Amino acid sequence: MARLHLTPGRERTVLRRHPWIFAGSVDRLEGRARPGDTVDVIAANGDVLARAAWSPESQIRARVWSFDGETAIDHAFFKRRVAESVARRATHPMLAGQDGQRLIHGESDGLPGVIADRYGPVVVLQLTSTGAEKWRDAIVAGLVQATGCSAVYERSDSDVRRLEGLEPRTGCAFGELPEGPLLISENGVRMEVDVVSGHKTGFYLDQRDNRKLTGELARGRRVLNCFCYTGGFSLQALAGGATSVLSIDSSGPALAAAARNLGHNPQLDAARAQWREDDVFEALRALRAEERSFDLIILDPPKFAPSAAHAERASRAYKDINLFGFRLLAPGGILMSYSCSGGISLEMFQKIVAGAASDARVDARILHRLSAAPDHPVGLSVPEGEYLKGLAVQIG
Repeated sequence: MARLHLTPGRERTVLRRHPWIFAGSVDRLEGRARPGDTVDVIAANGDVLARAAWSPESQIRARVWSFDGETAIDHAFFKRRVAESVARRATHPMLAGQDGQRLIHGESDGLPGVIADRYGPVVVLQLTSTGAEKWRDAIVAGLVQATGCSAVYERSDSDVRRLEGLEPRTGCAFGELPEGPLLISENGVRMEVDVVSGHKTGFYLDQRDNRKLTGELARGRRVLNCFCYTGGFSLQALAGGATSVLSIDSSGPALAAAARNLGHNPQLDAARAQWREDDVFEALRALRAEERSFDLIILDPPKFAPSAAHAERASRAYKDINLFGFRLLAPGGILMSYSCSGGISLEMFQKIVAGAASDARVDARILHRLSAAPDHPVGLSVPEGEYLKGLAVQIG
């Protein structure tokens, strides 16, 4: 096995159990290793600190599989890690009865570069690192064994694969997809999941609990849902008793899927729902000009800042949409605002929302701090994993 020697003083992050080893921390590679091969991580004093996957084309040169230098990294290791990750979800009371669940959440579950989401009988797998790619067969076998799923569909089409020197790959890794739409039930609402071409792995499972909260806050309120995608927040608001829901997105196909989702739920009053295809920023300006107002507004935009380098520009975009949101709120209204940008910290996001409230000349208070559902855990040693943050803020 090749040995990855760290530059003196750079072993501290590994000792704190952070699984990423950046190029600047590498002194030399002793021996030969192909992309994805397991290497021993060696401190300057010669101690073996971990076993990791080698990735020569990425700025993250190695990702740790185990902080025990004696652990065998083999098929049994991955089947065991997969089984442990699935079992943790099976015993979590907040996940009971949910057809859609994240089963593996990368570094937080000890499997860097591995994402797996379950939608009823189908598991969707995404591999984003050379190490995960090397052990693909073992990971697929582990998922089939741990879940009893009828199909594993691979969505390894994320742009980050190119940073690892990997080409995109999609298709069934096991079994076959069922015919017709794949439906899940989330907190009593039925939703279609497009695992082949939908966003991420087909759905935004991380917002599950926040959608439920939206339903609880929506009773008797006029709701505006911006960047609505396939209508998850909108349908939960209708289920919760909203008097009206206006949903806006720039994607016609996403809105068509949202309308189908409403049709899958005949218990909901379709007359209370309105779908609008438009640029959200332009739509918000138009609603302001029309002197419209709402009692509950959801702002769940796409990732404006994929890295810290984009933070300044993204901050302006977040400031703009939150300013529009506050100006469209009726007295006593609630703004539920989110950022999924890794380059925007929770502290920065709160400052942005506070600045928007100040410019809108409204008094606002935080009712809830919002984050990803518990099947998207954040490892204490990997704070970078806390990408989704949100605030529920009431004015007046």
